[in-house]
Amino acid sequence: MDITILANAVDNGIVPTRNLNLMYIIIDCVFLVFFLALLIYKKRYATVIFALFGGVLYTIVDYCGFYLLAHSRSVYINGTLVGPLETFLVLLWMSMSYGITNFAFIWVCVSKDKYWKYWLLTIIIWWLIAPSIAELGGEASITTSRTTGEYHGIMGIFMVVSYFILIVLLLRAKKPFVNVFILFLIGFSVQFAWEFSLLINGIRPMNEESIRTLLVNSCMETNLGMPAIYGIYYLFNKHFNEDLSRKNVEVKTLYN
Repeated sequence: MDITILANAVDNGIVPTRNLNLMYIIIDCVFLVFFLALLIYKKRYATVIFALFGGVLYTIVDYCGFYLLAHSRSVYINGTLVGPLETFLVLLWMSMSYGITNFAFIWVCVSKDKYWKYWLLTIIIWWLIAPSIAELGGEASITTSRTTGEYHGIMGIFMVVSYFILIVLLLRAKKPFVNVFILFLIGFSVQFAWEFSLLINGIRPMNEESIRTLLVNSCMETNLGMPAIYGIYYLFNKHFNEDLSRKNVEVKTLYN
């Protein structure tokens, strides 16, 4: 099968596609270890746990949901469609990579970590520069694609319902506990940042669907879980500090 045809396919709606090489996977794994080590060094244990949770969650959704159930995920190596084992290994790396960085990005923002600028700068610089370093490993030999026509509508419904529930809770609350616009902006920003880095570095192919993929995915794919993520943070922050020690102080919110 010609993977260039796959990269430009639009028959099933938006088709996010990535082209990369083995070098990218190797150096990204090194970065993930380094990034998690930095968080542990600064005793950001809750951030580490939540980031790893994100990686596991992304892996389950991508492999079990998109690949096994929806049959919307495909992985090609040297132009050949690979089987379940090779697909799992590629998706395991990809899901852990973006799950860890995305969820760490979100957690340091909602928790108002005093080093949030450094954490975000570390993640974003890596997203932007890693593809250039990976070019030392030769041409892209791995292609992943995912059709979205099967479930983007369901994602949209889930996102609308999630935010409507949050808005109803805010309307009923005596004091606002979260700024919903900031919450949406965080969800949009994290997805946009890595989608944009993929696009400008040629990992995501530039075609007639590129801008639509960038904006629709940024608006929806991370944002659909933001109300639930904030709920997890709110409950956690009532009882624990970032280093997992217990506390007896008033919970911080994303509103004040």
